[in-house]
Formats: sequence, structure tokens, C-alpha cells
Amino acid sequence: METLANLESFVRSAETGSFSAAARRLALTPAAVSRNVAQLERNLGVRLFQRSTRGLTLSEAGERFLQTVQGGLDSIQSAIADITVNAGQPAGVLKLSAPPGFGVDYLLPLMPAFLARYPAVTPDWYFDNRPLDLIAGGFDAAIGGGFDLPPGMVARELGRMHLIAVASPEFMRGKRYPEDPAGLAELPAIVMRSPLSGRPRTYVMRNSAGAEMAVVQKPVMTVSGPDAIFPSTLLGLGVGLIAVPHALPHLESGALERLLPDWYSDIGPISLYFASQKLLPAKTRAFVDFVTEAFRTQNLAQVLSIRNQARRAQ
Repeated sequence: METLANLESFVRSAETGSFSAAARRLALTPAAVSRNVAQLERNLGVRLFQRSTRGLTLSEAGERFLQTVQGGLDSIQSAIADITVNAGQPAGVLKLSAPPGFGVDYLLPLMPAFLARYPAVTPDWYFDNRPLDLIAGGFDAAIGGGFDLPPGMVARELGRMHLIAVASPEFMRGKRYPEDPAGLAELPAIVMRSPLSGRPRTYVMRNSAGAEMAVVQKPVMTVSGPDAIFPSTLLGLGVGLIAVPHALPHLESGALERLLPDWYSDIGPISLYFASQKLLPAKTRAFVDFVTEAFRTQNLAQVLSIRNQARRAQ
């Protein structure tokens, strides 16, 4: 396989008609250009130039070879120049996945600042609650919980998502308030179906003393994703296990009230998933660092959990 130097020496010599002129364009000596061309001829087994005191003339084989390689060499050089100039500069389409509610509430608000800093990056968002094969799907990064971590992927935890039991005051009027998670079984609930099994999801709640208790819900309605539970609860259809940041404003306004103030369910980490390769594309590295820093500086990890937040609504 020929080196780029040999091919470049041949093409520039053909264009200028001399080794000396080609050498000036390539910042080489005429002897170095001549050696490169001679090596190319030996490797190919054909004479590419007719040499004379008046200069260089392409042979018939040289003419055909020039037509074949000239455009390709220009493309390669343009690509090398582009990657050199833009080395480390985030650019290109960034394919991302996130749960709809979380993505709209916490990731989209970060995008104006991200795009202002990296205008050459084009986020391509897929908002979906279903588990994804990130590598087969060609995703640069994903945010969510419960992903199987395939070989070649790493997870960076952003925070832990906590759920609390809430209901509207109108729904609870005349009803007995539960004393512990087992008591939720007496109240109609909006229940989420597991995307994997198709059966209602089960939860375990814990309290500040460290006690744990399984939650048994009585479905009045089953939904396929968490984004439908919150509005259904707000409409007074039943009890809902709602993520803390979604519930908090409505607890403060009085539209919802928290049942079991000392109990919550930790459904696991919300993580940022991306390839474990050392040389990540600049666009992916920029996104990973930007989101991680935003979660740190804006204290978003605390917003997701019961700590420092839901206690205000107790």
C-alpha cells in the first residue's frame, strides 16, 4: 500500500511539471520528491514520468493513474486539514436518548447554554421510556435508569430518583389516610406497567429509620409510563407514586398532599451512559462534561431526591 507522501509527490509533480516546483509546494527537497516518485514507480512496476532536461512529461500510464488518484488525494488532504483545524472542537450530530419527562424538565433547559457554547453540535433527541440497546442504536449518550450496561459502555451517576405517595385533597376527602405503605392497598391507585414484563411495577418504600415495606397498590388505572401518573393523580383519579420534583410544586400549592410523610421509594440512580473508549468524540465528551457540571452547579441531584426538598412539603 502506497504512502500518502509518495502519492502526493507524484500528483504535485504532475501538476507543476517538475520535481523542484512540487518540492516547494510540499516543503520538501527536490531530491526527496524524486525519491518518493521513484519508489512509487518501483512499487507499481510502471514508469509514470518521461524525464528530460526540459522537465517531466506524464507517460500514458501516468496519465491514467493521475486521473484515478488526483481527486481522492484532494479529498484526503481536505479531510486531514479539517480534522487538524477542528481537532478537539465539538461538532456534528449528537444522538441522545432520555425519558420524556426527565428530558423535557431537566435536559432541554440546559440546551440553550450548551448550544451557545458548542454551536457546531446538533443534538438529535430520542425521548423514550423503553430500555434501549445504545450501541446497536448508534447513540452517543443516553440518560436514564435501569439500563443493562453492555460491554464498552460506562455509566456516570447524576443523582437518585425518589418517589413519594401523593393524592389530591378532593380524592382523599372522606377516606382513611394510610399509616404505612401497606395501607396504600386500601386506596385506588394509578399504577405503572413494567415495560419489560407488562405487569404492574412493584415498589419498596423506606423511612428515615431505615425500615422497608413493600407497596401493594389497587389499580384504578394502569399506564405505560410515569409521565401519565402525575396528571392522573392531579385530576383526582387515585393515589400516585410521583417523582419528588414533579410533586413538590403542587404540594406547596395545595393541589396535592403527601401521604406517608416519612416514607419514600428510591428507584435507583439516574445516570449518563456513554462509550468507555478513551478517545471519545469531542461532541460526546463536551455533552458528558457539560451535563455533569450542570447537575453539580445547579444541585439537580438534590432536586431529584427526598433530601432537602420533599421535607419542605411535610
